[in-house]
Formats: sequence, structure tokens, C-alpha cells
Amino acid sequence: MRFLSKPVLTSLFVLAAMAPLACAKAAQFNVLVFSKTAGWHHDSIPAGVAAIEQLGKLHDFNVMWTEDPNRVINDKELAKYQAVVFLLTTGDVLNGEQRGAFERYIKAGGGYVGVHSASDTEYGWPWYRKMVGHMFRAHPPIQTAVLKVEDRNFPGMDRFAKRALVTEEWYEFTAAESDKLHYLLTVDESTYQPKDKAVPGEGKGTEGFHPVSWYQSYDGGRAFYTALGHLPASYSDQTFLHHLYGGIYWAATGKGFKAE
Repeated sequence: MRFLSKPVLTSLFVLAAMAPLACAKAAQFNVLVFSKTAGWHHDSIPAGVAAIEQLGKLHDFNVMWTEDPNRVINDKELAKYQAVVFLLTTGDVLNGEQRGAFERYIKAGGGYVGVHSASDTEYGWPWYRKMVGHMFRAHPPIQTAVLKVEDRNFPGMDRFAKRALVTEEWYEFTAAESDKLHYLLTVDESTYQPKDKAVPGEGKGTEGFHPVSWYQSYDGGRAFYTALGHLPASYSDQTFLHHLYGGIYWAATGKGFKAE
């Protein structure tokens, strides 16, 4: 029987210890999921976090989740991530120093993904408003309506039917804050009741083009937004999850997709 020398054994132990690190480094990219709320708190946040973590396992990217901006919204920590997901955030979630760090992150080529109430966040920050593209204005009660595809040539859009029944809290938005938005999804207002009679001023309808998802190159980086994702059950819908991954993938890598 042959015994290994101590130096050889030491080397094997070192290699074994490094193996998990090597596997971790093999991931496609790193994503920060940020879900702080300073207003309405969506019950779907836990489902959203769990779904993105599962997407990370399915598509081989690392996921870090927090509600604490003090932990991660600074130059040193943000540099570790290729995309930051504002998952169902609301209200003013960052202070002035953190806003500056996030602006520098995007200007350095970082990616932003906004989900649903990310457009109900940081109204007083003009740079953020322009990055999101539209800000939340109102919504009627949750209803089933027809979701329409405006552009299939983007990651994650290939599983949508041209027109499909979807149940959602249909956000209405302010006018576009940017003239560089590329629209992916809209909702057909003729297929549901956009006006909320129970709450005056809520859910007036757009009486025309009603955007749901879009993207843009922004200030050196990339920004993707989807208004879908209000209901906890949405995060078990494979078409929506593929759409969400497409936005994360593009924000993190800048790689496009051509369906047609």
C-alpha cells in the first residue's frame, strides 16, 4: 500500500477547499435583489425573492437579496453585481449618498431591473424617474385583461402569445420620462374596466397606448422594467418568470435576442 506524502496531502486538501469557490465563480453573473419598502408592502415579495433565487439556479447566476440599503448600496458592494433588481420597492428607499452610489454604478455599465412597484419608488429623484421610464399613477381593481406583445425581439419575450389573457393589477403611468424607451408589452384597455368608480380619480385609463414593459440604454448602463408581478401566484407562472429572466439577463449582460 502506497501512502501519500504530507505535502501532497496538503495540496489535495487545499484543492478540495477551493472546489466550492471555483464552482461559485463559474456562475454567469451576479444579481442583487433589493426589496425595501417605505410605502405599500406587497405580500408577493417573498414569492418574488424565492422565484429569482430559483431562476438563479436554473440559469446559473448568483443571487443576493436584502432590504437593507446600508449593506449594499455603496460603490464597493455594487461593483460585485452586474444587475440590481428593485423588486416591489415603494417610496423613498435610498438616502442621498446611496443615490449617488447607484448613479455611479449605472454610469459604470451596471444594469437595473424594475418590477411592478419599482415605478412607485423615489418620485423625488429625477435621475431615477428617467431611468425607470414611466412612474406609477393609479390602478383599478385587479382584473383579467388581454396582454399584447409589441416586440418579440428581446430576451424572455419568446414564450408570450401575441395576445393572451392575464390577470394583474394594471398600473397606469405618467407620461414618458425618457424618449429612448423600447416597448415590449401593452394591455388592451377595451378588454377590462380601467376606470375605478369606487375611488374617484383612481384608474382613469389611458384611452390609447397603455405600456406594461419596456427597456432602454441609460446613462452608460441598461434599464428594464415590467409592471407585471403584483400577485404572489405570478411568481409561479413560467411565462412571466421567463420574461423576468430575460430582463435580468439583458440588464446583466447587454446581450440581445432575436425571435423573428
